[in-house]
Amino acid sequence: MATIQDKLSNLRERMGEAAVDLLAVGPGAHMEWLLGFHPHADERPCLLCVSQSGAALLMPALNADGTRENTDLPFHEWTDDHGPNTAFSALLKDLQVTGATSIALDETMRADFAALVQEALPNAKRQFTPSTIGGLRMRKDADEYAILKQNALIADQAMQAGWAAMRAGMAELEVAAVIRESFTSQGAKPVFTIVGAGGNGAFPHHQTGATKLKQNDAVVMDIGGAINGFSSDITRMAVLDKPPEGYQEVHAIVEAAVQAAMAAARPGVKAHVVDDAARTVITEAGYGEYFVHRTGHGMGVEIHEQPYLTSVSQTVLESGMVFSIEPGIYLPGRFGIRLEDIVILRDNGPEIFSELPRDLTVV
Repeated sequence: MATIQDKLSNLRERMGEAAVDLLAVGPGAHMEWLLGFHPHADERPCLLCVSQSGAALLMPALNADGTRENTDLPFHEWTDDHGPNTAFSALLKDLQVTGATSIALDETMRADFAALVQEALPNAKRQFTPSTIGGLRMRKDADEYAILKQNALIADQAMQAGWAAMRAGMAELEVAAVIRESFTSQGAKPVFTIVGAGGNGAFPHHQTGATKLKQNDAVVMDIGGAINGFSSDITRMAVLDKPPEGYQEVHAIVEAAVQAAMAAARPGVKAHVVDDAARTVITEAGYGEYFVHRTGHGMGVEIHEQPYLTSVSQTVLESGMVFSIEPGIYLPGRFGIRLEDIVILRDNGPEIFSELPRDLTVV
């Protein structure tokens, strides 16, 4: 696994390429990826700041002792009775960041944290993190690959446990409980379990509920569990006894869209090209209006992160990037079909983490 110093070195190289003098991130996924932890997140401004000359934390004194156990980076502490401004000014001085400059802000941190940075550097040009730490997070190293593969195989087992338990008359929540128990028994933390039976499958982010599974229901199953700081994410289809009318045709179209997206995903290709490939298959089959979301999203420390495979994304794909390919067709009142695999991009195309086929499972 890359060390913190390795990551800081790579980050500074990216900052130089993007002409960024200061990166400021709050407690969250960016800090977690870089340091391996993040301090308690509350309303008190807490920032990790990186420049070419150093890195330091703006730290509420209340949280300093507990955080010190996890890092030896310099702290600039502040107390409730004095506020953070003086401490932040000292931090900027120590990092040799003064006057007009270029800053990259964590797009996920609190607005008042971002305002603190911008008010201290009122003439600075501002951008967000995709060109710096976001770009680094998109590419996974060998250790991260191994963790993602482990997570995928755990999810494969959890999916199969759900299939083995499914029966007509069970509630979606009961199926989800079996899947969650499988994650737990394998040492993973259940993160999400979407079970959408029949017409509920036509809602891409259906809230799993009390709906009872019926004979001949097509069931969307989108699940994920986490171990070692990363998660899985996989969607497969199951049917009780026989698929509903028209199902097989639509399943074949979605599978063709997956394969088209896989064929389009290559290093050097812009992300929208992958979305275009999947969307073209579905549109030409007459179901374009029923493909209502992007083709994929990156995955790592967060389940949804860069790169995003949308129809407008200009992100250039690189070897080592990890993302989902998950086209879908959603027919209101009838059923939905989504087939999702997480892949890592290799020089010759995508490598799928899961070992479960995308065929319809009949239970």
